[in-house]
Amino acid sequence: MRILVTGADGFAGRHLCALLREAGDEVVEAHGPRAEGVNSDALNFDISDEAAVRAAVERARPEGVIHLAGFSSVARSHGNPARVFAVNALGAVNLMTAIRGSAPEARVLLISSGEVYGPVLEGTRATEEQALVALSPYAASKIAAELAGQQFHRSYGLQVMVARSFNHLGEGQAPTFVVPSFAAQLRAIRQGTVPPVLRAGNLEAIRDFSHVRDMAAAYLLLLTAGAPGQTYNVCSGVGRTIRSVLEEMLALSGVSARIELDPARLRPSDIPSLVGSPDKLRALGWEPKHTVTEALREVLDEGTARGP
Repeated sequence: MRILVTGADGFAGRHLCALLREAGDEVVEAHGPRAEGVNSDALNFDISDEAAVRAAVERARPEGVIHLAGFSSVARSHGNPARVFAVNALGAVNLMTAIRGSAPEARVLLISSGEVYGPVLEGTRATEEQALVALSPYAASKIAAELAGQQFHRSYGLQVMVARSFNHLGEGQAPTFVVPSFAAQLRAIRQGTVPPVLRAGNLEAIRDFSHVRDMAAAYLLLLTAGAPGQTYNVCSGVGRTIRSVLEEMLALSGVSARIELDPARLRPSDIPSLVGSPDKLRALGWEPKHTVTEALREVLDEGTARGP
């Protein structure tokens, strides 16, 4: 299948493109307008630019589309809601409009987020039928993108599926996210360049973590076997606190450090517990093949390889 992957230069995008090529698919990578040195054959455009998106889709003529491009930081979304909506919501509309015009038979997977559920009662798991509650501009923009996808499916017959992805970990994630941030601090402490103090935000929040390669496998499965008009959680179904993740990283790294709360790392409206049910995805045959511990080792080893 000829597959257009937007956000191919991002964290999950790089792992996904590698998996697609291993599976024998032809991959057309779409990068942001300022991406450099990743793939000279990639299409570079701003997803919020309607004309640029239309031209890119006309050139790609995809049979399948996996839409990963977007503003991905929940914390930073509070500082620029307009840009978040322009990229995440309007960007999805631009893409589907272009697909409707140039590749109306293509199967389309929109990548949303478990953040759209808002708080999930501790000890329970969110299902796809649960009501959506936006506590950040990021979540609100993803809900808007999902609604647009449903509208394009119902009104124009586009084969649109939605994947609600929960937290994923592994090599190549930006240092602004929590686990790579911990890894960078642990590296600096181990090298002796900073005191043995690790700064963190809310460590009691419960999240659902998966390995990024398992997420990529889920995306490929959904693109080929998902039902148009349907939404699927992509998650482990297991909740654990951020503190437990940090404690495991400390044990894996062999570093001793005092943990201090950093108010700057707290979100304006954090979600105490966010765990999803993967049952609908598992019914299609998806099973995770990698552990969170594997992902944590990769992140820690990556930081060591990079050096200071």
